[in-house]
Order: sequence, then structure tokens, then C-alpha cells
Amino acid sequence: MNLGVFSISLAVKDLQASKQFYEKFGFTVFGGNADQNWLILKNGDHLIGLFQGMFEKNILTFNPGWDSNAQKVEGFTDERELQRQLKAQGVSLMTEADETTTGPASFVAVDPDGNTILVDQHL
Repeated sequence: MNLGVFSISLAVKDLQASKQFYEKFGFTVFGGNADQNWLILKNGDHLIGLFQGMFEKNILTFNPGWDSNAQKVEGFTDERELQRQLKAQGVSLMTEADETTTGPASFVAVDPDGNTILVDQHL
């Protein structure tokens, strides 16, 4: 099961303070919009999303079809297929993608410890 690129989406209290902190670890702004209270930071293949006021807890994020440069990966597994595979294994989903559609979609699961997992396809 190929889930695509992985990042952690952090619920931060102060976007600029968090940005400055992670820059000390060698991260640089890769995407996002500070005026909308979110930034994506990158260090090599490592990605961190900083989100101020958008959600309460940190989220493990997978993006099917993308590499670590947000470039399309050929032959990726559509997230609706990933969703079907997980459901067939008994994984309960908090939200589901509409399996009658194509293109961008997402679904959310929660692991046994309460960690939120977002599978968010942009293609």
C-alpha cells in the first residue's frame, strides 16, 4: 500500500514563532500562505505543515500521488482504492471519500491511541 508522501501537520499557537523555531532545524518555507495561517516547511525530503487555528491536534498526513516536492507520481494508487483496502481490513474511518468520484478527495482515520491520520489526495 503506497500512501504517497508523508508529513506531519502541527496545530501551532503562533505561526511565526513555530516557523522561526523549525528554521533553526534547517527547515525552509516550501508552500502555504502565512496570511491564511498555514505554512509548509521542508528540510530535504522531510515536510512539516504548520497550521494556526485550523485544528486542535497534530495530524499524520499522507498525500497519494505526490512526491516530497509536491510533484505527481505516475502510477499511484488512488485514495478511494486505499480507502477500500483499509475498510476491508476492518479500519474504521471518521470521514470517507465519495467512491463514485475521481480526483481530489480525502478520508480520515484515528489510530488506537487517538492520533488522527489524514489521507489527502490533491490530484
